[in-house]
Amino acid sequence: MPRGKFISRSDILDLLSAINPNSNISVYIQLENLIRFGIASGKLNQSDQLPPARDLAERLGINMNTVSKAYRDLVVMGLLTTKRGLGVFIKEGTAEQCRKVSRKTVMRHFFEATAEAKIAGFKPDELKTILDRVYSQNVYPYGAIPSSIIPDVQ
Repeated sequence: MPRGKFISRSDILDLLSAINPNSNISVYIQLENLIRFGIASGKLNQSDQLPPARDLAERLGINMNTVSKAYRDLVVMGLLTTKRGLGVFIKEGTAEQCRKVSRKTVMRHFFEATAEAKIAGFKPDELKTILDRVYSQNVYPYGAIPSSIIPDVQ
C-alpha cells in the first residue's frame, strides 16, 4: 500500500511549531496540548492529517520519538487515529471532549496565575490590561513573553 502524502496546511504547521524546547513543560506535553487546543478551537478539524512524526521532528528540531510519543498518547486518549500507510489523523467526534478538557486545563492555569498575581500585589486593572494585550496579538503558549505584552518581563 502506498504511503499517504501529508498535504501541508500552514495553519497546522504554525500551530504545531509553537513548542518551546526551553520551557519547563515537556516537549511532548506541549505538543499534546497544542493538538488538543487546536481541536478544541477548530484550528484542527475532524479527519485533518497531522504531519508525519519524522517531518514534524525535523521541522521543530526535536527527536522523532518525542513526536511519536505525543501522537501515541493522543491515540490512546482517543483523539487521534492512525491509518496504516497513510498517517495520523484527527479522530471524528473529539471536538467537544477537547473543549471540555482544554477549558478545565486553562481554567486551572488561569486560577493559579490569578491567585499568584493577587498575592504578588497585582491590581485587577493590571491583569485586565495584560489579558487585553495577549488577546490583541497572535501568540501561542510556551514561548517567550513578547515585550509588547508585558514590557518589563523576560
